Amino acid sequence: MTPPRNQPPAITPIDAHPLRDRVVLITGGAQGIGRGIAQAVLAAGGRVMLGDLDIEAGQACLAEWQVGDRAAFKRLDVASEASVRRWVAAALKLFGQIDGLVNNAGIADPHVPPLAKLSLVTWNRYLAVNLTGAFLCCKHALPALAQSGGAVINIASTRALQSEPDTEAYAASKGGLLALTHALAVSAGPAVRVNAILPGWIATEAWRKPDERAAPRLSRGDHAQHPTGRVGTPLDIGSLAVYLLSSQSDFITGQHFVVDGGMTVKMQYL
Repeated sequence: MTPPRNQPPAITPIDAHPLRDRVVLITGGAQGIGRGIAQAVLAAGGRVMLGDLDIEAGQACLAEWQVGDRAAFKRLDVASEASVRRWVAAALKLFGQIDGLVNNAGIADPHVPPLAKLSLVTWNRYLAVNLTGAFLCCKHALPALAQSGGAVINIASTRALQSEPDTEAYAASKGGLLALTHALAVSAGPAVRVNAILPGWIATEAWRKPDERAAPRLSRGDHAQHPTGRVGTPLDIGSLAVYLLSSQSDFITGQHFVVDGGMTVKMQYL
């Protein structure tokens, strides 16, 4: 907003709860990075609808959080359009609105057999979950997001920008998320903003369901690979997600943000 002539811009307070009463849908939200994002949203005053294949993990989140009707869970298979349609409809029925969508669900293991031995079934599975799943969730949530002036975040990976051997399926699916991000930002704007987060090395062991939870086993060398001096946590991703979901980032869309402790900018000599 342009200040009146000869009047300085006002100092405006920053809301300590920038997602107050906003409803955010999070796929793969019951464990790992997804759970970290969900907890950050709750801490920022928001409400969350989790979707995950793991029912036990989803129910554990609700039991451990004890936030009442500010959080809900429904089993979700992002590769199934019928499942996505039911999940979005359930969120609207329960909360009456959708203000944010975080496409986090995906196959986490980047490694597959060498390309000459990679089956079409495996290739298609990576694309179906990691890329088509985000498309389906955007497709069905977009009308409600447009009504609320909401935001979408696609959780990609630094593997969209750099690779190890035998990671073609994973890299292609995550690279596709970046293209989906900028294309949808143009198509859905100005009503809906769309951005992507590219996590690096994020330790998720402590963010699993109770019977699989463990302290991360990380060496000094693991931490030292990062200019920040440590491996990341799910809350590192959650903090940025809150900003990108809130009105504080109203002038940001179609962008991707690397959150990796500086690991991808550090030169490595073997």
